[in-house]
Order: sequence, then C-alpha cells, then structure tokens
Amino acid sequence: MPLALENLTVLDLTQVMAGPFCCQLLGDLGADVIKVEPVGRGDATREATGHRLPHGESAAFLAVNRNKRGIAVDLRTDGGRAAFRRLVRAADVVVESFRPGVARRLGVDYETLRETNPRLVHASISGFGQTGPYAARPGYDLIAQAMSGIMSVTGTPDGPPTKSGVPVADLSAGLLCAVGILSACLARTVTGRGQAVDTSLYDAALAMSVWETAELWATGEAPGRLGSAHRVNAPYEAFPTRDGHLTIGANNARLWARLCAVLGRPELLADPRFASNADRVRDRAALAEELTRTLVTRDTDEWVELLLAEGVPAGPIRDYRQSCADPHTLAREMVVELDHPVEGRVRALGIPVKLSETAGSVRRVPPGLGEHTDEILRAAGYTAAEVAALRADGAVE
Repeated sequence: MPLALENLTVLDLTQVMAGPFCCQLLGDLGADVIKVEPVGRGDATREATGHRLPHGESAAFLAVNRNKRGIAVDLRTDGGRAAFRRLVRAADVVVESFRPGVARRLGVDYETLRETNPRLVHASISGFGQTGPYAARPGYDLIAQAMSGIMSVTGTPDGPPTKSGVPVADLSAGLLCAVGILSACLARTVTGRGQAVDTSLYDAALAMSVWETAELWATGEAPGRLGSAHRVNAPYEAFPTRDGHLTIGANNARLWARLCAVLGRPELLADPRFASNADRVRDRAALAEELTRTLVTRDTDEWVELLLAEGVPAGPIRDYRQSCADPHTLAREMVVELDHPVEGRVRALGIPVKLSETAGSVRRVPPGLGEHTDEILRAAGYTAAEVAALRADGAVE
C-alpha cells in the first residue's frame, strides 16, 4: 500500500520532544525523515537522565524518533555545513528547534537555505517564536504552561497551580508544526515556492486554551482551577466510587435525567439547585456532593456498566499500565512492537491517525547516532573517499 507522504524528504535538526514528535508524525505517514544530530553527543535525549531500557537505550529517545534515518554532522565546521546544504538541495522540508538566532549563526536558517533550494519549506519550533519581546528567551514545556495560563487552571480549586500531567505545550507545538508544514507543502504545489513556518510552545499552549479564553472574554474574569470539572457543563467530571474513581459526562438535560434514574435519585431532578445546566454549573460543589453520596456505594466497573447501558457517557479512571493493555487500545493498534538491534523486542505507541487508502506504518526503529551517515551522503553524491575525509575532519560521524 502506498504511503501518503512517501515523496516527502524531511531534514530533522530538532532535539528532545516537540520537533522530534513533529517529524516522527511525518515519518509515520511515509516521509523520508533524516535525523541530523550533532557529532559526538547526538540528540540530548540520548544521554538525558531518565528511564533506560535493559541494555541502556534511552526510552525518551526511542519514543519520538522512529521512522527516521540518522546522520551525525558538525554544523560548526565548513565540511559539515557544506554536507548539510547538499542534502538541502533534494529536501522538501527542514525542521529546526534552535533558539532564535542560532540557526542563522549555523547557516541553516530559512533565508540562507532558500538560496540553495527555493522550494524548501523551513519550519522552526521554539519556546516563544521567532518574533516578539520573549523570542530570545529559553523555553520549555513547563515555562509555556506557566506563562500561557494553563497551570493557573490546572489542579483543585484549593490547591496550587499545577503542570498538566502530559507535556501539552511540547506535543501540541509538534502537532501544529506538522499541520503548518503540510499546509506549506500544499501551497507550494500552486506557487512553486517554499516558505517559513514558525510556531512555538507558548503559541501552542495558548491555542489549546479555547474554553478558558472564552470564559475570560465573556466574563472579564480570569478562569480558575476546577479540578476535573468542566467550565460550562455539569455534571462533567471525576467522582469517587467504592473502589476507585470514574468519570461522568451528563452534559445535557436528557443525559442528566438518565443519570438521576440510574443512580436512583429522581429527587435531584426536582431540586431547584440543579434545574438547568447553568444551575448545575453554579452549584457544582453541591451537585458533586450529592452524586458522590450515591456513587461510593458501588464499585467503578458496576457503575460504568449501568451508566453505559442507559446511554450516559462514563468511563473508569485508569493508569497507563491498564490503558495500554486495554482490548480497545490493542484493537486500534495503539501499541505496537518493534525489533530493536540493541534492546530486542520493544513496545511503542501506534499511529493515532488512520488513513483508509494510504495508511501510515512503523518501518524503522529509531536510528543509532550516525547510523546512516555513509548511506545518506553517498546518495547525495559524495564518494566513499570524500565521506572518509569528512569523517577524519570531524565534520560527520
């Protein structure tokens, strides 16, 4: 079966999470992604403190670098820059995640590379973007969550500001960058020209704040923390049960009535505090107290079965051990196994977007540092002797 992006060549200069995740998505859908890493040390996640697999490989690196070939280049050397520019001649996309200004100093910025390839789509992911008063600041997911407002609305009302459990700024920046790249590639089919794509962790974090900014601009008040509750619907949150927790989304009058019936609490329908959705949102705490009083009398799975039988959206709260073993997860092929040359059989998350005619696939395990350097440079026109000379000079590895 053909792959949707099989004619797209991407040079991945990024490190850590946002950029590698973006390029992995493109690789999953068929792009030939060439991961360009610094000589000697490679992507920072290769050596980052964190979880290691039994034979020492970085779990973090493996998580976001599959479906890529690897080359190690020292862009601080003349030979390394020349080798990279030769790769740019045949590339469609370059993705970088340097702090603004660094790409220009290394000669891999859009204005420089477009002279080599006017059709090039050049994408930048940074902490705060290429413009604005914060552009030069270092940026991480934590900082973006803090400054965008996400941390101010995460956690319980009486608790401190809290970081989201998953790196939403990093991952959403990677997703949005992939959308920008594909949009620029589509525009190129009309104009014949490439362009620069600029996104940031800060922009992405703000872009995810749809309900929160809606509340701000409607009321003039900064939204606060609600725990697991929803800003405009109730009941729509997590509740304790006898043996754990579950979530319930009864966010309209019909579902509210069905919920009361399943719980055996018809009197709640007549309670003026809960007469409308607006009332239930306003008296959310009292509503949660009433529902909890009943929910703690049975186990989670029993309640979920009863609620789903009546069409009330509900689900148990699970940890990742449970979710990754769930039959639905496996049926959706969201856990896959790969044969790694060092670690043997390893598991990874599957491809979250399914295309009916040009489905993505997991074809390559994450590359070793410089694993495909010779292959890539020979394909770009270098002779074996020239590659050996570059390696001897430290320009490549």
